[in-house]
Amino acid sequence: MPLSRRSLTLALAAALPAGAALAQPVPAGWPDRPLRLVLPYTPGGGTDAVARALGARLGAALGQPVVVENRPGAGGNLATETVAGARPDGLTLLMGNQGPISVNPTLFGRNLRTDPATALDPVAMVAETPLVLVVGPATRAADLSALIGEYRAARGAMTYASPGNGAAGHLAMAMLLQQAGVEATHVPFRGAAPGLTDVAAGHIPAMISTLPSVAGLVGGGALRALAVTGDRRVPSMPEVPVVAETLPGYRVTAWYGILVPHGTPEPVRARLEEAILASLSTPELAASLEREGAVPYPMTGERFGRFIADERARWAPVIRAAGITAD
Repeated sequence: MPLSRRSLTLALAAALPAGAALAQPVPAGWPDRPLRLVLPYTPGGGTDAVARALGARLGAALGQPVVVENRPGAGGNLATETVAGARPDGLTLLMGNQGPISVNPTLFGRNLRTDPATALDPVAMVAETPLVLVVGPATRAADLSALIGEYRAARGAMTYASPGNGAAGHLAMAMLLQQAGVEATHVPFRGAAPGLTDVAAGHIPAMISTLPSVAGLVGGGALRALAVTGDRRVPSMPEVPVVAETLPGYRVTAWYGILVPHGTPEPVRARLEEAILASLSTPELAASLEREGAVPYPMTGERFGRFIADERARWAPVIRAAGITAD
């Protein structure tokens, strides 16, 4: 018996890979107005610089300006909530990073109003930057092994600074101490600058912070860089070893990626992914990121989603073991 047109359509759809039968083109004329790129921090920081560098290239690729919107507050959760509640049309993007996306679900627990794992869809990873362990005159340590020895001898009485509870520098130091098997007292600040000032003044021995935030202080001799947290030495500090040379397997970076509200049409999400990855391949964007101490770290949305899940699972036991709680 010959197949009807409906039966033939259903048979063909069943033979296609999952999702292929439902594929739709990007809506005609999209994007038809400027895009919003929301980020969870104030202007002037590393995340802001990466967002603006990407936004300029992405706007050129899509034919519409990308307006960067700073929405700091609630440990980054305000920006997450803003984007999660936006219309899922691909015009509102989130510059996500380690804290709000993979740390806050554990840090805030039941007090987290918006879970990024269900409220947002990953589009693409953009970049990463290593952090730097720096010390000041409160310690004589010339390398990481010596600093660990001082912390061990102090039996928890020595301190370390961070930009705030749950910040990348806080978690990086907590993991370092746990892997070294030593304890220290955490002193949180409201941002990197005041913490680094206290380390340089000799009030606190050590701190882990972003490369751009410490470069001037290290270059001027106010701080000593003992180690970088990535998996390779950085060109601007070639003499500084990586933490893994002392603690094998250690690797921590600050990372940045783009997410959209859950339910954004797949063709739109795919078009954004394509435009972001193409932008990251341009020498101009790579140079802009390098000036901020970051490097392109392109990932498709699918890979980025797996990366986020792995990061969430990785940091949860560190947070619990260190007793880290939200402010």
